[in-house]
This record gives sequence, structure tokens and C-alpha cells, in this order.
Amino acid sequence: MTMKFLGRRGRIATAAAAAAVAAALALAGCSGTASTGGRTTITFSYLWTGKEADALKQVVADFNKSQSKITVKAVSNPDQTKQLSSMSSANGSFDVSDSFGSNVGAWASKGILEPLDDYSFDTSDFIPSVLKQDKYKGKLYAMPIAVQEYKLIYNKAEFAAAGITSPPTTMDELAQDAAKLTKQSSDGTITQLGLGTSSAYNLLSTLAYVFGGKWDTNGKPSPTDAGNIAALNWYKTNVLDKYGASNIAKFESGYGEYMTAQDPFYTGKIAMTLDGEWQSANIAKVAPNLKWGVADIPTAVPGLENATQTYSSMFFIPANSKHKQEAATFIKYLTGKKAMLSFTKALGNLPARTSLLDDSSYDSLPGFSVWLQGLKSKNAFSFAPATYTTQYQADLTSAFSSFVLGKESAEEAMKSVASKAASYDQ
Repeated sequence: MTMKFLGRRGRIATAAAAAAVAAALALAGCSGTASTGGRTTITFSYLWTGKEADALKQVVADFNKSQSKITVKAVSNPDQTKQLSSMSSANGSFDVSDSFGSNVGAWASKGILEPLDDYSFDTSDFIPSVLKQDKYKGKLYAMPIAVQEYKLIYNKAEFAAAGITSPPTTMDELAQDAAKLTKQSSDGTITQLGLGTSSAYNLLSTLAYVFGGKWDTNGKPSPTDAGNIAALNWYKTNVLDKYGASNIAKFESGYGEYMTAQDPFYTGKIAMTLDGEWQSANIAKVAPNLKWGVADIPTAVPGLENATQTYSSMFFIPANSKHKQEAATFIKYLTGKKAMLSFTKALGNLPARTSLLDDSSYDSLPGFSVWLQGLKSKNAFSFAPATYTTQYQADLTSAFSSFVLGKESAEEAMKSVASKAASYDQ
């Protein structure tokens, strides 16, 4: 499940909307029915679509064949507002679903997630920093299936044309290479951007960790952390001020759709960007002739080598599920090694299990090992699983947009988020 950012996340709907959604889903077959032969039928409502849904359907089919007690009915429902409506109603319409780990705190605090501690999940093989995202106040509320992580990807052909022989390893080198790779006419028109992005949020929130920043400190939002400000000011000095915020905005307005054949990285409009491991599988399918490479994000602070941001895709049981034990059994299968390997390889996502990080099955995905090894880094960071995380990320997205358009300084933009954060439910 890729994140360009947060468009799928919604607010809990009104009771009327919840009732309408529950009724609609009931027509498709709600949870609570039992099939013949003593098998209990549970409903698995998932957000994935397209090739991701196809890969998931295969895992579901394999589970149904593997045992004789549970039948999983898989329903694609990519609307998270409807998902939340069902979870908030008296009678739920599904028994298992998926989301991102960043939602765990907010949902668990509202009592709409079933705690998993009493269902005997073995978490010993799961990456600790990833599993942490699925806990709230010491309790486990979800199980991760896949991990997303940002690295520096670059256009090898453009590197060669600019005389650059290897990817940058420091932020000074990144700035120098970005300058060599940026093409701009005398009137300010940009035709190629050395360091570009399809999402200011993804770029800037990740760079903050590289500069030693912290988005959460002692259980509270910390947008004005010195490292966060340093990251934004680095980007301002080396990109926004250098090439003009308005010129960059005009250039970006001509971008093609992300991860299609018109993606600006695929077409050479941007030579470097921070992006996730899903690009490995997608580039091979959509832009097979693109000569590209991937490297660790350059180091800004000693001791923070290989710093990056991660987030996870997870499965959960809604508190209003009528078949919690069967749902837990299914999640154990989904997050088992065999299913996780099959699913993550098909999507080009990273596995959440430590034992899979060196699995040779991923060798066919170009550059994938760089992302895999990145999950072993002590400097792989993520947002805290707090009640406010979803709103916090939305507020940061708005502030970053204002910042990159030159409307606010780094300090002003982060102070505006801090002001909003003071009213978060914590």
C-alpha cells in the first residue's frame, strides 16, 4: 500500500451515514453468516485495489484451501470513511480489515479496535520499530504485513550526462549534485529539477529525521524541534531559494500522474527524489527502459547514517466483529512468513518480519536490497502511534505546502502546526 499522502484517511462519519454504509455492505454479505459443513464465514474488507487486491485475493484463496473451519469472504472497499463508519456502528459489517500503523493510536483510543494480546500472536520475528507502530498504551492492536521506507532514487543517465559518478553520501554532496542536475533558463523556467518530489510531506518529514529531528517528543508533537527546522531550511537554501519557489511550483504543475508512464521521475523531469520500495516493482512494469539506481539518503548528522522514515500496512479486528477468534486465526495466516513473502513480493513492499529481510526471493526486484537492508538500521524512524497522529500529519501536510510555496518560513510553518497541536486530544 503506497502513500502519496493520506488521501484515504477520513473522519468518523455521522450515525446516519454509518447506518447507510452498513446497510449497503450488508447487501454484499456481512459478517456473522455460517456456511454449510460447519465452516464459519468471516468478512475481510480491504482498502487495496488493482494488482494489490489481486495479490491479496490469492492469499485469501490459499487460506480457504488450507483449513476446513473458516471461510473468508474478501470484499474490496477502498473508502476509509465507510470503513470507519462500519467500525463505529453497533453492528459491524466486517471482521478483518487493513490500514496504516499511524491510525492505531487514534482508533484504539476510541475503543473501535479489538486488543490482540489475548489471541496468542507470536511477535518475536517482527521488526521491533515496525511492531511499535501497532501498539497503544502497551497493548497490541494490529499486526503488520508490509513496511514502506524512503530512500534516494536517481536517474543514472542524467548522472552520467552531468559527470556524476556515484550517488551523494552527504547533504553537501546532495546539494551540489542537485545543482548540476537542474536545468533552468535565464527567465527562471525549469526544464529539469535535480532534487524533486511528488509529495512535499514525504520529502520534508523524512529529511527531518536525517537532520536529527523529532516529530514526537515525550509523547507530544514537537514540530518546532531544531532538527525539523534545520531540514526545512536546508531545502529552502538549496532548492527553493536557489531556483525560486514560484518557478518550482510552475514546473511541478506540469507533472504527470505519479507512478504512471508520465511520472516526472520516469520521464526525466526530476533526476533525484526520495521514494519508496514500491518503485522497484512499478518501474519494471511501467518504465522498463529507465536507467535508475537507489541509495541510502545522504547523511546530515554524524551518528545518523542511513536515517530514514518508515510506516507500516497492518491488519486489525474491529471491536464490533462477531467472529474475533476466527479473525485472529486469519490474521495469523496473513502475517505468516509464507503469505507475507508472497504478498509483499507481488506488491514490491518490504516484509515486516526480520527473518525475511535477507530472503533471496526478493532478488528479482531491482535495487530492492537497499530498502531491505535499510530496515536493519537503528536510524529507521516513524511517527508515534498516538491519538493525534492522523490529524498531526494532515496539519503538517498543509504547513509544508505553505512553506514550499514561499508563503511561510520554516519557523513560521512549524509554529503554526505547534499552535494547532496544542488542541489535539492526547
